[in-house]
Amino acid sequence: MNTTVMSPLTVTPLGFIPDLKNATLVPFNETACENWKEIHHLVFHVANTCFAVGLVIPTTLNFHMIFLRGLLTIGCALFIIWATLYRCALDIMIWNSVFLVVNLLHFIYLVYKRRPIKIEKELSSLYKRMFEPLHVPPELFQRLTGQFCNIQTLKTGQAYAAEDKTSVDDRLSILLKGKMKVSYRGHFLHNIYPCAFIDSPEFRSTQMNRGEKFQVTIIADDNCKFLCWSRERLTYFLESEPFLYEIFKYLIGKDITNKLYSLNDPTLNDKASKKIDRQPSLCSQLSVMQMRNSMASTSDSEDGLQMFLRGTSSASSLLTDPAEQLPSLAHRSLV
Repeated sequence: MNTTVMSPLTVTPLGFIPDLKNATLVPFNETACENWKEIHHLVFHVANTCFAVGLVIPTTLNFHMIFLRGLLTIGCALFIIWATLYRCALDIMIWNSVFLVVNLLHFIYLVYKRRPIKIEKELSSLYKRMFEPLHVPPELFQRLTGQFCNIQTLKTGQAYAAEDKTSVDDRLSILLKGKMKVSYRGHFLHNIYPCAFIDSPEFRSTQMNRGEKFQVTIIADDNCKFLCWSRERLTYFLESEPFLYEIFKYLIGKDITNKLYSLNDPTLNDKASKKIDRQPSLCSQLSVMQMRNSMASTSDSEDGLQMFLRGTSSASSLLTDPAEQLPSLAHRSLV
């Protein structure tokens, strides 16, 4: 007869506290490193040095992200060499291959974004004089001038706009080369020189009122070349680029200020206009503000302008026949 031998079970009663003094301790060498392995190959340490240098590059450095990705790429490549030739570790090689591809692609993308943007020769002076000082990136300027605009020419004596005939809703232009003359009913008002807007007062004044005509005549005094935007498409583009929108508001306002200044001194030449462009007169800026305020306080723009002229001695001296020139000055001074 088979008898079943029952192994004795150790039962610990409730509330029993084990004797810790007689407990068996696990040998220390089974859970901690007793014998350190030899130092890894030099390639391993160079790779880690690349990682360390890349991570401590200050973010204030201009090309800091390019340097970071470049050093991470070099470090990953060195880790692959170390894992393949000296460690024979397939998993380390695979993971670092993935990291290498990711960092290399990011590095190439950053370098591509930093590539030099080639601006057309005809537009380079415009960019350097008007847009570069305002920190407009070359690629953004290229987008602005590469779409919905073209370069047009006028021969001496040809008209850019005719008084009471040409619509102001179609375009906005900047003079690139030559000189234009602005007149009202045959009376000379001022000149327009390169790197200045041709129709900035009309562009600004008709943002609220469409369907108006030019109140002045603009004629090419030399062979002229100008950059011309489609007004409607430019407006849509600026709405999608808030930074450029603010830049255009500033440039157009500054251009109108300079035109108001030139009304006080029609004999200004191109060299003098460049100085004004770099350092706008405080008096001319205050004059524009006074004119805006006086016109905003009356329903009749001509009456508002007359109030302004009576209160400003410098402006009153520029008109010989106010009855003839008030409408044109009002239109050229941001109605």
